[in-house]
Amino acid sequence: MLNIRLSVLALTLFGFAVTLLSGCSSTPTDPTAAWTPEKIYREARDEVSAGAWDRAAMLFEKLEGRAAGTPLAQQAQIEKAYAQYRATEKVQAIATLDRFLKLHPASPAIDYALYLRGLVNFNDNLGLFSFITKQDLSERDQKAAKDSFESFKELVTRFPDSRYASDARQRMTYIVNSLASYEVHVARFYLSKGAYVAAINRAQLAITDYPGVPASKEALQILVRSYDALGMNELKADSQRVLEKNYPESARAPSKKSSAWWKFW
Repeated sequence: MLNIRLSVLALTLFGFAVTLLSGCSSTPTDPTAAWTPEKIYREARDEVSAGAWDRAAMLFEKLEGRAAGTPLAQQAQIEKAYAQYRATEKVQAIATLDRFLKLHPASPAIDYALYLRGLVNFNDNLGLFSFITKQDLSERDQKAAKDSFESFKELVTRFPDSRYASDARQRMTYIVNSLASYEVHVARFYLSKGAYVAAINRAQLAITDYPGVPASKEALQILVRSYDALGMNELKADSQRVLEKNYPESARAPSKKSSAWWKFW
């Protein structure tokens, strides 16, 4: 009886060992293990050309580790960020760019890294389906817009002659207009609800923080209507005078909001 039990135990242990070995043998192997860094880079670029952004990002990440401490690793890191951006992996792209900026402050690609970081947040604001919903950037959360602006601002301040500076300046102008429009959008909402003090606060914020932008006209119109509703005639008259001085052709109640510049239909 003892011999039978020992035999069963031996068979059980043998089966466990076979299962363990079979599990180890099924572990996937890294197809790039024998590749040179140059080959990995070529393959990653091929994936970029094919639009396989996820695959490209993975290969660039492997290259970054394989060629650590070399210029090729820096190139891999910045190209990985672009691939992540195109794959709509915003958080990962920003993290990669932040790490690049921290690790390589003297890199000749710093201006591009700043531009790309601004672009990631800028496109995140517009949103993939905003053209379908007709949702303006001014009606969305503004944190990404402000982050985008700061990246572009750092770029044009540190590298005014960069090849990316001109486009960054145009995007900064749009972002400023958007941020002002956001404040007016909120002020318009408060005005429609009869929350005149709140409407005044947001309209004043648009005027003082973003002077001279197109949204200033409607901000002043909201001030006139809000002060009028509150019976604050002196402040209403002051706002009316500013409105008429700066916009003599349309010193009247808020008009319907115009379409954003990026809507072509």
